[in-house]
Amino acid sequence: MAVFDRAALNPGVAPREVFGWAMYDFANSGYTTVVLTAVFNAYFVAAVAGDAPWATLAWTLALAASSALAMATAPAIGAFADARGAKKRLLALTTVGCVVATAALSLAQPGAIVLAVVAVIVSNYFFSIGEGLAAAFLPELARPRALGRVSGWGWSFGYFGGMLTLGLCLAVVIGAQAAGTPATEFVPRTMLITAGVFALAAIPTFVLLRERASPATADVAHHGQGALERLRSTWRESARFADLRRFLVCGCCYQAGIAVVIALAAIYAEQVMGFGKMQTMLLVFLVNIASAIGAFLFGYAQDRIGHQRALAVTLWGWLVMVALAALGRSFEMFWLAATVAGLCMGSSQSCGRAMVGTMTPPDRLAEFYGLWTFAVRLAAIVGPVTYGAVTWITAGNHRLAIGITGLFFVAALVLLRSIDVDRAAQAASRDCAIQ
Repeated sequence: MAVFDRAALNPGVAPREVFGWAMYDFANSGYTTVVLTAVFNAYFVAAVAGDAPWATLAWTLALAASSALAMATAPAIGAFADARGAKKRLLALTTVGCVVATAALSLAQPGAIVLAVVAVIVSNYFFSIGEGLAAAFLPELARPRALGRVSGWGWSFGYFGGMLTLGLCLAVVIGAQAAGTPATEFVPRTMLITAGVFALAAIPTFVLLRERASPATADVAHHGQGALERLRSTWRESARFADLRRFLVCGCCYQAGIAVVIALAAIYAEQVMGFGKMQTMLLVFLVNIASAIGAFLFGYAQDRIGHQRALAVTLWGWLVMVALAALGRSFEMFWLAATVAGLCMGSSQSCGRAMVGTMTPPDRLAEFYGLWTFAVRLAAIVGPVTYGAVTWITAGNHRLAIGITGLFFVAALVLLRSIDVDRAAQAASRDCAIQ
């Protein structure tokens, strides 16, 4: 518990509460690691969809559908959470939804495309909304000057949760393959493990984390308006925060590239590099180790050198990763690319979460983090669908698809240069004072 430095926390925030908050990152990381990155995505393409030419595109479209739902509803849910002081209650509902839908993936057998797609859409939707609600607690816990390191604590801790879940699943895979058991039998077991770890590991969050927001006394009905109208309203109101708006677009660009890595790394490893299931899981295990290190160290670097400069460093790292993956022909080169991706993944995602906290009015955290969720979910549509479309059009040219992914990071670097974080923080403070 000593790692949670009290000097980095707001008055009244105990280290155990930060531990409870970080445990949510620990709990939900298994979902992205096993379902989206290491196991179920490749299983969907190879087994459920039978290696059909459209299989990769179908996977990316399923993720796109869940992201579209999150985009349409996240700001409204965030506004409701702010108005009712209900972030914690809504987080509990999204956790149950994701756990149940993840367990339902265990029923997906070859040919059960509709079942698999529906379960993926539902589980990823609840995961996305929950991720945004959990992020909205960050500025309540950390002092403004320490947002980077506290975000890094949670994000790096989360990767250990991903490694725990993946390690348990890897043990199942090793035993099953030694016994000659087919993937149609052992992959469903990994889905149940993932759901179970998520449910158990999230318990400390709801025991230790406090809901500090108070229910609003006026105009609560305004916050309960239709999801699409609330989205438009929140976006219009964000016009007063020009730098935040630019960062949302910037974040959408680089998160599109990250979404490709998360959703398609295992598919690339197996389809292009010829990795087996066990090799792929070990590869993702390495990525998680590197991500944990990157998120933790860059959290401190971010507070020292500034949010903007730290994010720029990680974006250049992503471009190096893309070059290594697209041009490398050896296993060693691909392992190196995976290590670089891991170092950049945790740090860039943690950095983005902290930057949004810096630019957001303190009384509208869940609502504006809903816009961040919108940007991240839009990225989760644009990135993987672009990759899937390229592989479909080019009859499976995954190297070209990963090369094109680099353009998202280039665009983010260009946009990042126009953002002034200090000016954005001042605008957020003025808005709160006016309110």
